[in-house]
Amino acid sequence: MKYIDNPENLEKCPFRGTRIGGAMGTPPLSDDWWPNRLQVSMLHHDQPIANPLSDEDYKKAFNSLDYEQLKKDIKEALTSSQDWWPADYNNYGPQMIRMAWHSAGTYRIADGRGGAGQAMQRFAPINSWWDNGNIDKSRRLIWPIKKKYGAALSWADLIVLTGNCSLEIMNFPTLGFAGGRRDAWEPDRSTYWGPEFWDGKPFDEHPRSTDRLGHPDEMVSPELRWVGGPKEEYHDLENPLAATHSNLIYVNPEGPGGNMDPMDSARNIRESFKRMAMDDEETVALVAGGHAFGKSHGAVPAAKIGAAPEAASIEEQGFGWHNPVGTGNAEYTSTNGIEGSWTPNPTQWDNDYLTNLFKFEWHQKKSPAGAGQWTPTDPNAPKTPDAHIDGKMDDLMMMTSDIALKVDPAYRKVCEKFMNDFDYFTQAFAKAWYKLTHRDMGPKDRYLGPEVPEQDFLWQDPVPSCDHELINDADIDELKKRILDSGLSISALVSAAWSAASVYRHSDKRGGANGARIALQPQKDWEMNRPEELNRVIGALEVIKNDFNSPQVGNKKVSLADLIVLGGCAAIEVAAKDGGNAIKVPFTPGRMDTTQDQTDVESFDWLKPVSDGFKNYHNNGVGYRVNPERIFMDRANLLNLSAPEWTVLTGGLRVLGQNYDHSAHGVFTERPGQLTNDFFQVLTSMDYEWKPKSSSKLLFDINDRKDGSTKYTATRCDLIFGSNSQLRNIAEVYAADDAQEKFVQDFVKAWDKVMMLDRYDVKDD
Repeated sequence: MKYIDNPENLEKCPFRGTRIGGAMGTPPLSDDWWPNRLQVSMLHHDQPIANPLSDEDYKKAFNSLDYEQLKKDIKEALTSSQDWWPADYNNYGPQMIRMAWHSAGTYRIADGRGGAGQAMQRFAPINSWWDNGNIDKSRRLIWPIKKKYGAALSWADLIVLTGNCSLEIMNFPTLGFAGGRRDAWEPDRSTYWGPEFWDGKPFDEHPRSTDRLGHPDEMVSPELRWVGGPKEEYHDLENPLAATHSNLIYVNPEGPGGNMDPMDSARNIRESFKRMAMDDEETVALVAGGHAFGKSHGAVPAAKIGAAPEAASIEEQGFGWHNPVGTGNAEYTSTNGIEGSWTPNPTQWDNDYLTNLFKFEWHQKKSPAGAGQWTPTDPNAPKTPDAHIDGKMDDLMMMTSDIALKVDPAYRKVCEKFMNDFDYFTQAFAKAWYKLTHRDMGPKDRYLGPEVPEQDFLWQDPVPSCDHELINDADIDELKKRILDSGLSISALVSAAWSAASVYRHSDKRGGANGARIALQPQKDWEMNRPEELNRVIGALEVIKNDFNSPQVGNKKVSLADLIVLGGCAAIEVAAKDGGNAIKVPFTPGRMDTTQDQTDVESFDWLKPVSDGFKNYHNNGVGYRVNPERIFMDRANLLNLSAPEWTVLTGGLRVLGQNYDHSAHGVFTERPGQLTNDFFQVLTSMDYEWKPKSSSKLLFDINDRKDGSTKYTATRCDLIFGSNSQLRNIAEVYAADDAQEKFVQDFVKAWDKVMMLDRYDVKDD
């Protein structure tokens, strides 16, 4: 395995938000003086203290509002043009579709981050991306709706619902809508979007540091998630990014680097949409469906446009991209620099986009702003009405990313299918739009409102609803006894439960123990899950399940998913008692088992970490550009853990023997298998000194200071809890002579939190 521990590479780290030397010429920050500092504060963002609505029950509030009146209010606003920002074609629908699309379109499957879920579009850096130009106006146009409904309607829900209403007023039949998104109240400090440029300038005015990375050969691997991959497979995208460049939602509409090469654009489109969890048909449906409406704006060169919202003057009051030409809006509007509409009827759902794309040949031209675009070669091609000047007719427009659908053979095949069956196209766009705007919401238990479709989709990771009576306390005690009498080891039981639950990602609410997907492909075969041992655990628990369920009188049953978690809980109780502290580990039944047919293997394989410090696991086939402790902290972040929870879980899992390969790294105890605070006592003891095994400083010996003998071995993911100042202070709490009981209590509490992360059937968000 190959780590690169070089400060020069840290600006590309997925867990940093600033560039070495300060952003855009500002004075150096603390991260610049100490570039190896682990930003543990990332685990403590989105605190209730920042949320003025932290005491509100959003689910109750949303369910209490008049939903039909809400939609009526939105639709009225969409057709009521405002003088300060006039609507194109007297209909705000198209620009609101863009707002909703760009809110949801930041989602990426690699780590589940992005999406519409918290309305992060309101905060930097996303609110100031050039690709989001003038979306600040869209949100301000629907402020009266938000003002009316207040705490009962989040910005996140309003943005997506407004997109749906926009489609509906232009005669498109949407599939449905689910509320339940809860707003964030501060910027996301943990998501890496690529090198950021805070002046909000067009992406072509900056180095294409994520458009053409040029990684050396030794830095690429087919399994690479965090760094990037082979050019022929990943087309030069930096992982885990999905957009091809900072400031973009998907791809440069003029083509990669503005080169206007449709085939090159098609390759970028395919990889970008793939990383946003869309296949070819969904990609074409979204592009062709979205471009059936509205227009692009490029009336004024970018050089004349003012600063993005985050850098605008105070008197702009949150508005950015001030346009000093003419009225600064209407026919003078500039967003991405491309000017024109795709269809003759920009406020009507029809198939004209695809019909015209294939019916006519297209040649390159420049927009008034100087951007590259395409226009029909046939002078008799239909025109499109000007969005603001009565009686004026304009040429149709296509972007390079549109022509890409025509020249790419696979995309062309999908387009032809849609052209020959408009009803099928309509259905495909409806499904793709619903997936786009709901992909990051997680289980349907989180969905609110009267328009939630009954249909379950594979991308929702469906788990059957509980259809039987739950086991009671007496049953739980009996099942614990059967599990502990099965011959399975404490370490194996803990490993199975932790492996099942800890794959959860709070970013998009995917994964977790519910469904027992740990017993299905691909999870059951992951090296990090000890597959041979796991298979024995699953087999023994299946026997217990079948034996318990078969003789039951009535409807009482237990699922494999519940037994996996219960086995871990029972094992921890034994380990705690053996360590001197008897404790009852909480257990909440009600999980259900899903099937292989209801599991998207390719999609679920993205949940497999390339590095997981909880198990001291690092994929040897991957060349890392960041140190493992940084990826470890990101794993804790995806589990929604605080720094103390991260710390106490690591110490407990080490003494319980949870290294994926049963190695002794970090097992700082003479009594493995007992739940003790030995990890922290050894880590903080001055009786030892720490020696790296090689210049890579990946593995370490912990030697007795007196005789030099090696007592323990460790990885960076062990020693970081003694090295980092914030984590060391937490470790010292658990290392104290009087801390054993507190350690056990805190470990059990954090354990239960992880086991319950995906239980939206019994808890609120």
